[in-house]
Amino acid sequence: MGKGRILVIAGSDSSGGAGLEADQKVIAAHGCYAMTATTALTAQNTLGVVDIHHTPPDFVGKLIDVCISDIGVDVVKTGMLASAETIEVVAKCLQKHDVKILVIDPVMVSTSGSQLLPLKAVRDLRTLLLPHATILTPNVPEAKLLLFDAGQPAEDPKNVADLIEIAKSVQSLGPKYVLVKGGHLPFKKDGTVATTDEERELMIDILYGEGEVTRIETAYQNCKNTHGTGCSMASAAIASNLGNGQEMTQAVKGACRYVEAGIKTATDLGHGNGPINHFHSTYTLPFAPGRFVEYLLDRSDVKKAWREHTHHDFVASLANGSLPVDSFKYYLIQDYLYLVQFARANALAGYKAKTMEDIAAAAKIVSHIHHEMSLHIEYCEGFGVTKKDIEATEESQACTAYTRYVLDIGQAEDWLALQVSMAPCLIGYGEIAKRLHADPKTKREGNIYWKWIENYVADDYSEAVQIGSEALLERHIVLQSPSRIEELAKIFIHATRMETGFWDMGGSQK
Repeated sequence: MGKGRILVIAGSDSSGGAGLEADQKVIAAHGCYAMTATTALTAQNTLGVVDIHHTPPDFVGKLIDVCISDIGVDVVKTGMLASAETIEVVAKCLQKHDVKILVIDPVMVSTSGSQLLPLKAVRDLRTLLLPHATILTPNVPEAKLLLFDAGQPAEDPKNVADLIEIAKSVQSLGPKYVLVKGGHLPFKKDGTVATTDEERELMIDILYGEGEVTRIETAYQNCKNTHGTGCSMASAAIASNLGNGQEMTQAVKGACRYVEAGIKTATDLGHGNGPINHFHSTYTLPFAPGRFVEYLLDRSDVKKAWREHTHHDFVASLANGSLPVDSFKYYLIQDYLYLVQFARANALAGYKAKTMEDIAAAAKIVSHIHHEMSLHIEYCEGFGVTKKDIEATEESQACTAYTRYVLDIGQAEDWLALQVSMAPCLIGYGEIAKRLHADPKTKREGNIYWKWIENYVADDYSEAVQIGSEALLERHIVLQSPSRIEELAKIFIHATRMETGFWDMGGSQK
């Protein structure tokens, strides 16, 4: 969450495309925290407003007070204020709480052109709120209405110069900055207002304040999904950007680009003017932090490969003691040769690591493998296999294919990909041994493979799994994009299949 605490004082849109509902989505998309004071409930959808139920003004005041007195506020944004009485209450609350940044979206004229505020309310908005506004964000009809109320009537703009004059005139009414939104007023490339559909080439917004004019241009988009663009831009985007510490020009430009992308990437919802896509630039991880391994093993594309690995016939024959001894001896030799390469891969991970903590973790794993290999030699001797026998044996194709795949990932990809490619071995052995150890059907008495099972439920191996999967993977995976998560899942699946090939190799030596 960002540092911006944003209080939105506005009406609710039951269809979620405008009003408070849209504001909260945009604020969340910008990493800020949204609070709300609801001025009215509207029964509306993408086709229009059916009815409005006003919140009693004194209750709106209570909503503002409880939020600010407890959580505090960095930016207040106002939208539909509904009545003169509500505007008076809002003005008093803002003064009482000494609000420093105020973004006003003067919701007075709807997209269809109908006036949403009575004239008394327009006057109160102009006289009570505008002098405290950090930025006011009217569309052209709203700017004209404010100027008309102030006795400065303006004509419809015919070009960009007229739009700039309107912005300057409105700014003289009190706000520090004014952004006149040209959304209802497409322009031709020469800066004059388009008169036909074919001439619509540009959308131009004018930001004016502290003596500076900033012209923000966007290519005209012929798109019906523009429901809520005014409040989305004014509330979430500008208010959130200001709440996150941006200066005004940067905050407004970013807001315009946010809305532009939201319109461009919108999907059709409803039968009228649908909402924009509020979360076009938001990454959402498909798992809760600390739960990546659990998510990975539950994925439908991983499950099949994982089950083939962890429930392989080789594993089943270890459990019931039916695996031919020669097959097990061959597997033990290849497992030793595999561990040599696995140690190299972890040493490479140490080289690729960027923090001392991760370098030390890699070194610890290599040290653990070294210790495991000495135990492995002792274990092999119990089956009449000496270290000399092991070192005189060639790697099987399955062993070479698997280990070189892991090392290739380590060379070609980043540190995290290397960790993921090694994870099936690390996690898989732990999971298999745990399952076999807990299963009453696993033969214990007289099963020459029981000690192998016990090795992988031992504390030292469990600790290695914890370091390798939970500590290392989980800590780094939350920093990845969703598309990178998909790439890493594919590496995990391929490495799991290679691990299954290793069991196939062991079982084939009969």
